[in-house]
Amino acid sequence: MYTCRGLLALAFSTIAMVLSTAPVSAAPAAVRTVKADVSHTLGPHSDVPLKVVGAGRAAEGLRADWQGQLDTVQDEIGFKYLRMHGILNDEMAVYDEDKQGNPIYNFQYVDALYDALLEKKIRPFVELTFMPSKLADGTTTVFWWKGNTSLPKDYAKWAGLMRALMVHWKERYGEAEISKWYYEVWNEPDIRGFWPHPLEDYFKLYKTTSEAIRAECAKCRIGGPATAVPYASEQAFEKWIIENPAPIDFIALHAYGVEQGFLDEDGTAGTIIDPDPERVAGRMRHSRELMDAGPLRDKELHFTEWSSSYTPTDYMHDQYHQASFIMNVVKRATPDVDSLSYWTFTDIFEENGPRFTPFHGGFGMLNLQGIKKPSFHAFRFLKRLGDTDVESNDAASWVTKSKDGSVQALVWDYSPVVPPKGQTDQVFYKKEQPTTDKGNLALEITDMTNGTYRLDIYQIGYKQNDPYTAYVEMGSPNQLTRTQVTELNAVSTGAPVFTGNVTIANGQFRREVPLRANDVYEFVLTPVE
Repeated sequence: MYTCRGLLALAFSTIAMVLSTAPVSAAPAAVRTVKADVSHTLGPHSDVPLKVVGAGRAAEGLRADWQGQLDTVQDEIGFKYLRMHGILNDEMAVYDEDKQGNPIYNFQYVDALYDALLEKKIRPFVELTFMPSKLADGTTTVFWWKGNTSLPKDYAKWAGLMRALMVHWKERYGEAEISKWYYEVWNEPDIRGFWPHPLEDYFKLYKTTSEAIRAECAKCRIGGPATAVPYASEQAFEKWIIENPAPIDFIALHAYGVEQGFLDEDGTAGTIIDPDPERVAGRMRHSRELMDAGPLRDKELHFTEWSSSYTPTDYMHDQYHQASFIMNVVKRATPDVDSLSYWTFTDIFEENGPRFTPFHGGFGMLNLQGIKKPSFHAFRFLKRLGDTDVESNDAASWVTKSKDGSVQALVWDYSPVVPPKGQTDQVFYKKEQPTTDKGNLALEITDMTNGTYRLDIYQIGYKQNDPYTAYVEMGSPNQLTRTQVTELNAVSTGAPVFTGNVTIANGQFRREVPLRANDVYEFVLTPVE
């Protein structure tokens, strides 16, 4: 267990690790050298990594703890859009019918949610799911909260609901505002759990929905198919929409980094991380290539869900390895997509029902108590990057500069660890995962303006902004006391492991730090006036 004294010792030992040099008698450590010349710029830094983030379902967004966690995310990271399931679920009370079968609309819960999002400066990326039961032609559902996956019993009534939503949002927020939102038709119609119907039925739903939205909002951005399985269904949709024109502004898709599978409805699927560094980013790149080869080349491409695994019971989501996985995907995929929405920002997520332990392999960047996981810090690192990209010699790095003369460098080691034969992520990653030494990392930056800079060094890795390992060492309690929450928060503050002034002479900066498997470092050099 981490005590206050233990936390102080950990902090000082980390700083000592960063500053220390190897003993004279030790063999020279292997050195990975990352070089960048700040005069060699590549252009503006992309907003793609922080454009969209995911959440579980709309009704969860009405909770005070959910909204409090979103405040934390927006204060420290600041995404532009949020996507979630279930805006049309019965629990959102959007649709009913009178005794004569005439539609009754109610948007009070939706208003409360979307008002809160906009107040937090994050816009809806509207996923139009699931089918209100009074409008459904069947009773098939998905997840603990029973999202109805049936077809509309009456497509005219479905179109009427879509038009009513748009009219309401125009009145409440203005057409200029809602034209900045995105409208995604359904979720994963290539997965039977979400769409137990032929794909052709999805095409009909898409056409009906997109035409109804466009009828009320000429500039609103509409897209689909939000499919998960590469690549047949997305190609079928793209072929269909070219041959059967309907409003289309973007293609939406999903990608996860495991060897097999796409849906874990009850939380019992066993998953295994795919060690191929191109498993997710390569999927995104090829989807862009498929679009570029045809008439959809000018449309946007949004990956509205992605992570290391598609199940909220995969403990890699909690481990320090997730941070380097995120960096690997984001850096590789950014040039090929218009957004990639990490699934999700919070563990307040109930597809398998309410969770019974504080860490359980949930998707979130924050656990149920709001403790910041390594994934949170990974996006915080991305947030600190500057406005102009700088060329570097290392693909697993991202160097930027800002107009105030500051320079930022992200460097990571991505060393995926596959569970031993016979084990899954649910077994392997649930246990503490000590890292391995990889020598030293040297950062060399040239052509800087001479002078004094404040250097801040941040780190994510084993026992560094790593609350899950601390939780395991506590004995993995099923419930946390307030003291334990405080202790876990204290080991995951995101504070620098080193802060101090450095003098740049001859335009050159060099710093060497120890490097371990799946470490992520960020160096921030800020001019001191």
